Amino acid sequence: MATGPSKHAFKVSDEDAGKRLDQALAARVPGLSRRQARVLLDIGGVFVDGRRVKVAGRPVRTGEEVVAVMGGALARATARPGRDARARDESRLPAFQVLFEDEEIVVVDKPAGLLTAPTPESDRNNLAGLLQRRPGGGPIFVVHRIDLETSGLLVFAKTEDANRALSERFRTHDLERAYLAVVAGAFPDRVRRIDQLVGGRPAVTHVAVRERLADRATLLDCRLETGRTHQIRLHVRAVGHPVLGDARYGAPFPAAPPPRMALHATTLGFAHPHTGEALSFTSPWPADLAPWLDRLRAL
Repeated sequence: MATGPSKHAFKVSDEDAGKRLDQALAARVPGLSRRQARVLLDIGGVFVDGRRVKVAGRPVRTGEEVVAVMGGALARATARPGRDARARDESRLPAFQVLFEDEEIVVVDKPAGLLTAPTPESDRNNLAGLLQRRPGGGPIFVVHRIDLETSGLLVFAKTEDANRALSERFRTHDLERAYLAVVAGAFPDRVRRIDQLVGGRPAVTHVAVRERLADRATLLDCRLETGRTHQIRLHVRAVGHPVLGDARYGAPFPAAPPPRMALHATTLGFAHPHTGEALSFTSPWPADLAPWLDRLRAL
């Protein structure tokens, strides 16, 4: 089962004081070479006294707290430091599609394999950063997120006012969000509403069977009444039918292993933060999962 990133923290001792940051990291973080330390610095996975630091040659000082956050971002990065390596990493990112944009917001169809926003592991290679660095691009505010291995619809704000308005709609769940998910086994028709705490907070998901794939799997429509982290993944697992391909909460599916997690944000509807116009967007079942779903149907 997949786990989250690991954090390695240490206080700089008198003995380490004056060393380059990459040297200190290699000396104090188990299994981290100096070259790996420089890659980790490049991608933004190192913090000194709570601030992200990328300068490998920065001398460390006695008493500073250094935190190295290591996980999937480091594993995905080209295994050498430098501008060319980071450009290569960015060139390998999957393409996204802008569905709507004006002066206030931008709506994007995100592919699987692309982070929504910076994380403690890395401030590179994420959709928010790519949007901001477009020619003529300006500020991008992250209103909500979907997971790395989930595809589908996201809205970002481009102004502080739009960010406040949209964030309030997400806080009060005053919008429409629906997903398609393929889950293990024959999902029961009687389960139409899953009401279970997520992270100690109330969470409700409305579900409906769209297609049965014999007794092996079920294609579900999932509508969020609330929007907690990993809500759908946790809710369907709680009733015994995890999302296929979910390395964290699911289980192997040897009959037809999916290429990635079978979860897609297919509907997003909200009132425009400035005009109040009702906006609604849909995204079809993604191309990278379509051949797999056809194979599953044929079993």
